[in-house]
Amino acid sequence: MTSTKKESLNYQSLVKEAIVSLKERNGSSPQAIAKYLESSSEHKDKLPQNFRKLLQYQLKRLEKAGKLIKVKASYKLGDELKKAPKKAKPATKKPAAKPKAAEKKSPAKPKASKPKKAAPEKKVT
Repeated sequence: MTSTKKESLNYQSLVKEAIVSLKERNGSSPQAIAKYLESSSEHKDKLPQNFRKLLQYQLKRLEKAGKLIKVKASYKLGDELKKAPKKAKPATKKPAAKPKAAEKKSPAKPKASKPKKAAPEKKVT
C-alpha cells in the first residue's frame, strides 16, 4: 500500500466558488457543481476518487447548517455564505481611504482662490 496523502479540501469554499461562477438563476444542481469542480484545473488534482459521494454529503450538511438553500433539486447560497465576502472587503477599504484624503485637499484650493464679488452699491437720487 502506498500512502498518498491528499490535501484537506474545504468543500464549503469549493461549493461556494462553483455556485458563484455558474451564475444559474435557480441555483446549481449537484451534477453541475461536480462537473465544474472536475473541469477546473485548480481542484482537479486535489479531488479524491470518491469526491462525488463526499460532495453529496457535504451539500446536505451545508443545507442543514443554513449555508445553502435547496430549491427543488438545486442549491443556492444561503445568507451566511453571502455575507462571507463582505468581511474581506473592509481590509481593502483602508488603503483606499488615503487617496480620498488627498482628493479632499485639492478642491479646497480653488475655493480659497475665488474672491467673493462685492455687492453693487445702490445709487441714491
